[in-house]
Amino acid sequence: MLKKLRPEYSNDLVQVVLDNARYQHCKFVEQQAEQLNIDLLFLPPYSPNLNIIERLWKFSKRQILIGKYYDTPTEFHDTIKHSFKTVDTKHIAELKKLLTLKFQHFNDIKCTNLNRL
Repeated sequence: MLKKLRPEYSNDLVQVVLDNARYQHCKFVEQQAEQLNIDLLFLPPYSPNLNIIERLWKFSKRQILIGKYYDTPTEFHDTIKHSFKTVDTKHIAELKKLLTLKFQHFNDIKCTNLNRL
């Protein structure tokens, strides 16, 4: 992903925000980022509220799972597909509130390429 990202923004500062998945902290990823002059910014541990996709998953689970029963796996899968196909039109007001980019700022950011900040 980093190798594909760099040419798209060849003259720009590139910062990639990552959660704390173990594979994102491996030496290979950090070395690639450094070679490509890409900053890796890691979200604080145990902070799914800062990860937008986690908020969307939580919203989706409330819509699809909680208090609902599906007779077959196919019915369940179809409901999931339909939910994601219509989420941006059917629930637009809720998503605007939920998927905001207004975050608390942190001064202590673990960055693999600090000389660029």
